[in-house]
Amino acid sequence: MSATPTIGVLALQGDTAEHLHVLDGLGVPARPVLRPEDLDGIDGLILPGGESTTMSKLAVRYELMDPMRERVHEGLPAYGTCAGMILLADRILDGTADQRTVGGIDMTVRRNAFGRQTESFESKVDIEGVDGGPLVAVFIRAPWVESVGPDVEVIGQVTHGDRAGRIVAVRQGALLATSFHPELTGDARIHRLFVDMVKGNA
Repeated sequence: MSATPTIGVLALQGDTAEHLHVLDGLGVPARPVLRPEDLDGIDGLILPGGESTTMSKLAVRYELMDPMRERVHEGLPAYGTCAGMILLADRILDGTADQRTVGGIDMTVRRNAFGRQTESFESKVDIEGVDGGPLVAVFIRAPWVESVGPDVEVIGQVTHGDRAGRIVAVRQGALLATSFHPELTGDARIHRLFVDMVKGNA
């Protein structure tokens, strides 16, 4: 891998353009992933926010689900935000009967746990491994992590209000997931952490 990795962003549905914009601002080559061949030559993969059941169905329809699973389970670094967190989960609560995931993170995630679109909110969250103080995290129909396996690091939790203690950021090896949308805030620190993970520096 070169000193500057190439990151793919799943482009079936959701916040693809926003993630590409953040990576461009970091000077990191990035490209959308729409077909299995788009996985060739990438060093990391971002699974964006969106609608997890729709993304799952489209990934199956476009014959991307199995290749993504294979690449991630072979060690391709991946970062999932909101719906992308659900896609990286080994287990889902409140999913549809036929909903498939890429998997890879030994966690159970509850879909839409923080409520409907009208219940979207922002909260400051400290992320282990990210310097510079807490991030302003944007939660939109967001999931939370109900439980994790022994190899999963909990790196972020809500600390205020009736949602205090809810797990909203995890890491397992080269896989990273957040309930919230850092691509919407102009704060590139989580993306920088992921790029460093892809490089093997974090």
